[in-house]
Amino acid sequence: MPKMPVIFVGHGSPMNAIEDNEYSRTWKSIVERIPKPEAILSISAHWFTKGTKIMNEKSPKTIYDMYGFPEELYEVKYNPPGSPKLAKLVKELISKEAEYDNSWGIDHGTWSVLVHMYPDRDIPVIQMSVDAYAPPEVHYQIGQELRSLREQGVLIFGTGNIVHNLRLVDWHMGSKGFDWAYEFDEYVYENIINKNHDNIIKFKEMCPAAKHAVPTPDHFYPLLYALGASEEEDKITVFNQSCELGSLTMTSYLWE
Repeated sequence: MPKMPVIFVGHGSPMNAIEDNEYSRTWKSIVERIPKPEAILSISAHWFTKGTKIMNEKSPKTIYDMYGFPEELYEVKYNPPGSPKLAKLVKELISKEAEYDNSWGIDHGTWSVLVHMYPDRDIPVIQMSVDAYAPPEVHYQIGQELRSLREQGVLIFGTGNIVHNLRLVDWHMGSKGFDWAYEFDEYVYENIINKNHDNIIKFKEMCPAAKHAVPTPDHFYPLLYALGASEEEDKITVFNQSCELGSLTMTSYLWE
């Protein structure tokens, strides 16, 4: 069984699920270069909880955790099988206390991307939540503890946005960003390429632009899981390296 890569995707607007654009086309093209997963473990910014939760139902539901979008978006059903077996393995691998929780489902952070990558919906998918109360070091450590899943055909899939500040969105900026958005995105990029993970874990203290780029950590922390699951010898590919509406970056990473 080939070793699976690790991916972090900047998912951006839910509309990417139903649009043919540079982001969705890139997501489709990624699939052509990586092995087909046996299962997918998604860590989505949109399941931000007290404590760590793991979905273990056989048929997870599609969650529409967004408001005010066209009806077409709410008609998307992303209904792959779940994987109680993978959920059990994840729970055993992480040293942090975690519990099964099926009150959520597959949210748009996950399905807006996977609908392009794996439209056949034939690969089992589970989600693990992001613990809102854990410090950055813990999210990174969980990623490290899950690294062995790569040897078992599991695609570890972090989904969020490196820069995500909806309060400062400027609809007139189109595909451009504020200086601080580029500064923080570049800070993360340089430290990923140079494998200085500690600088990313300590992003708040190390980069002043973090104050605006990461006003809340929900969209940033999924990156830390992917970083933790990466390995020193992995080849790093950067894709969708761009900014939208001033305060949102789509920059994404593949470790293989």
